[in-house]
Amino acid sequence: MIRLTVPYVDHRELEEIEKVLQTGFYTQGPKVAEFEKKVADLVGSHYAYAMSSCTTALQLALHTLELKPGDEVLVADYTFPATANIVVTEGQTPVLVDINLDTFSMDPDDLESKITDRSRVIIPVHAFGCSADMNPILEIAKKHDLFVIEDAACALATTYYEKYCGTMGTLGCYSFHPRKAITTGEGGMIVTDKEELAQKIGIFRNHGGVKGEYFYHYDEAGFNYRLSDIQGAMGVAQLEKLDWILENKRRLAAILREKLQGIEGVTPPIEPAWGGHVYQSFVVLLDDGIDRDAVIHSMREKGVETTLGTYAVHAQPYFIEKYGYKPGHLPKSYQAFTQSLTLPLYPQMEDGILHIVVDILKEVIKENIN
Repeated sequence: MIRLTVPYVDHRELEEIEKVLQTGFYTQGPKVAEFEKKVADLVGSHYAYAMSSCTTALQLALHTLELKPGDEVLVADYTFPATANIVVTEGQTPVLVDINLDTFSMDPDDLESKITDRSRVIIPVHAFGCSADMNPILEIAKKHDLFVIEDAACALATTYYEKYCGTMGTLGCYSFHPRKAITTGEGGMIVTDKEELAQKIGIFRNHGGVKGEYFYHYDEAGFNYRLSDIQGAMGVAQLEKLDWILENKRRLAAILREKLQGIEGVTPPIEPAWGGHVYQSFVVLLDDGIDRDAVIHSMREKGVETTLGTYAVHAQPYFIEKYGYKPGHLPKSYQAFTQSLTLPLYPQMEDGILHIVVDILKEVIKENIN
């Protein structure tokens, strides 16, 4: 089976983890601090806080803004449901925003149309390692005095006109899940330039505790969202490979995009005007006459793992039942949900494997096109 993705690791992860194991101290410590500093230096952020996942990072970022129950948070609809779930669990109301199909990211026009006097936060998603078109989103946020939390789960080192994703809004959140550019197994990070928010994040992340001379005192009702030093050590080693990983993924993506050009019914991802796509995933859009799920099934039968791009949140049962959405209510997001296909791509992949993937896709598309 040709895998969808395979994280790249070597001896360096084991070396860094062994250093931590020899100390006898495994929870959040100096390796996490080193990892945080390296990420902050990479993206040019003043503050960086490692978290147990990107979901907890997003939830804590929202929690730190101290919103009121019922405040509205505008969320890109085409995303993993965690982006909207954290709004629900924090007690706010998610307002789902349609996307542009070329980048799979938030449509500024639909965003503007859904702002009300209860709107407080915008959460754009940098889908699959391609930046959302941030300038109009930031202009809308400034016009209406709204916070911006960037869901940059897929977008570590992605740039938008040479600015790093995650650093353009109020707060930004990254993921280190195994499908991302670098991995700590599970893990995430919040970055911000806001000192007051940074202090809150540090407290809320660690049970609400502030360390005194000998022990903590607890100023807030917080959470345990820390990353272990074992994971921090893995992150340090992974960051050493980041340039190589991204260079290889971009090279392979260019080959894959070129080879897909002649296949009827398949639209490859674009290179946006602002550049910077890191191809966390290589997601194509199939024409409406093609049964995407049948393509996934056939390709797996032929030895190639594929999957959908991601989800239209408004079409998920919970959001239908609780908020009254219907599948297709946000048409472009729904089209992406039903017709997107993620193809295998990982940095150590041999060029020849790409040729196999494309040949099998071409064969399967012919079998499934109406």
